[in-house]
Amino acid sequence: MTVLFQAILRIACLSALSRRATLALMLASIALGTALLLGVERIRADTRRSFVQTISGVDLVAGPRTGGVQLMLYAVFHSGSATHSMGWDSYQALAGLPGVDWAVPLSLGDSYRGFPVLGTSRDYFTHYRYGEKKLLEWKAGSPFERPFEAVLGSDVATRFGLTTGSRLVLSHGAGTEILPEHGDKPFVVTGVLAPTGTPVDRTVHISLESMTALHLDWAGGAPLPGLSIPAEMATRFDLTPKEITAVLLGLKQRSDAFRIQRFVNAFDGEPLMAVLPGVALDELWESLDIFERVLRGISLLVVLVGLSGLTATLLAGLNERRRELAILRSLGAGPLHLFVLLACEGLFVTMAGAFSGALLLAAAAQGAQDWLLANLGVVLTTALPTPGEWPLLAAVVATGLLASLFPAWRAWRISLADGLTPKQ
Repeated sequence: MTVLFQAILRIACLSALSRRATLALMLASIALGTALLLGVERIRADTRRSFVQTISGVDLVAGPRTGGVQLMLYAVFHSGSATHSMGWDSYQALAGLPGVDWAVPLSLGDSYRGFPVLGTSRDYFTHYRYGEKKLLEWKAGSPFERPFEAVLGSDVATRFGLTTGSRLVLSHGAGTEILPEHGDKPFVVTGVLAPTGTPVDRTVHISLESMTALHLDWAGGAPLPGLSIPAEMATRFDLTPKEITAVLLGLKQRSDAFRIQRFVNAFDGEPLMAVLPGVALDELWESLDIFERVLRGISLLVVLVGLSGLTATLLAGLNERRRELAILRSLGAGPLHLFVLLACEGLFVTMAGAFSGALLLAAAAQGAQDWLLANLGVVLTTALPTPGEWPLLAAVVATGLLASLFPAWRAWRISLADGLTPKQ
């Protein structure tokens, strides 16, 4: 029996070698489908992790009492608008807490040609992290030092062709509609940040003093009639802000996060709240779960198409191999031997295609890692299959085995006489 199996295996290998072009196409189809399936799963997992790490190294985000997701939307993504502000005194009280290592104030409300303007301190460029706690890097220039100086995110600079030394006029309010401008107080660009793939790229950064100076002669969202304070005069005023939108807090010990969160939520001065960024971003991501399912469904369909091609090719090849199968029968191979032969052939092709797809994905991930980080902010895993991807590989191999069972069953049904005298 062993000698018979060895002979059958040798003939099967020679048969596969004679059909190498067809089998190579099948293998490539399965490899591409597997790479797409694993790629979508990897991008889904890494995108979720990178989304949660849009801002990293920040232990708490505090602001006016509202929903946690809403607070993250305007504090981190600079989307929407805050219904309330928090007082500057409250910010100073939080910044002075014993467990707080650093605090970065944020103030929103203005825009530049549809892009949000963020008022903050120079500490923002030191403490802001994204991805795996990656620091902001400079493409050109340096942080602002005086009022009416701005630092641009990479998307803003690229979109409008701005660089250090360029001048720009900000608009009052947020949105893409026509808004009143602060035309009497232009800004000069002192720095441009390198791409991060985060909301930082789409933001114009100015100092809190600049944000206050812009609105010295404004009230209720409109300029005060008959009052105009030019830029050179505005710097002579006390530009300490009276209120801000939110504050980023870094703690000396992360174990103090819940204690300080409770303190902020029960703050006596005004109604405030603090959220853990990771928890709030996870909650926000859950609302996008439908897109994850759609992506995974598309990749599964691609793999099924590839495996259907494997089944169709094996079935189509049966007619060409009827004499070969008949010869095997004449050598003593029974129907079960033929069944196992074709099932194993389909299994080996599927396994080779699946692992080729895994290697293809690893190579593609290595090549695209820097681009994805710079343009989409996604830190892509470049290793061979992750623990979560091995079940998908096993599912592909198992599905390939099932797809080859029907051709194997057909071969099992072919009789010796039918193989020696095929119908015309």
